[in-house]
Amino acid sequence: MTDEFFRMTSHRPYLLRALVEWINDNALTPHILVDAGVAGVQVPPSSIKDGRVVLNIAERAVVKLLIDNEAVSFSARFSGVSYAVLVPISAVLAVYARETGQGMALPDDVIGADAADDDVPLHEVSDEADGSSDDDTPPDAPPPRPSGRPQLRVVK
Repeated sequence: MTDEFFRMTSHRPYLLRALVEWINDNALTPHILVDAGVAGVQVPPSSIKDGRVVLNIAERAVVKLLIDNEAVSFSARFSGVSYAVLVPISAVLAVYARETGQGMALPDDVIGADAADDDVPLHEVSDEADGSSDDDTPPDAPPPRPSGRPQLRVVK
């Protein structure tokens, strides 16, 4: 892409707002999983576990919730003490309903990729991007399964 080509804004805040609305419409409690190590995250240090924090962002749990294109901000009580919370959108890892666990891990933005990749449309990206160059694989074949155990864990 050339410099004059329009660059789209991040899709992450739009996905976050849509999922929070969906969770609220179903009368469930939206929670976000936050990477507390990202610059600009302001949460009570006592709430951080393993570099992450889960925040209840239900309207009944917070005051002045704002999810804009840059950050999630609100005031909430932690151990009885009011605290102003600020979470940059880039620090939000996932959003889900507490009661069901349904939700979504937010994908990384594609913005800022290597300039050499800018001239290649997404539908033309080859397998070389993931380090594999297996020319014998038919185009309809599923990708190889990773070895080892899955890395999922329950977040409460």
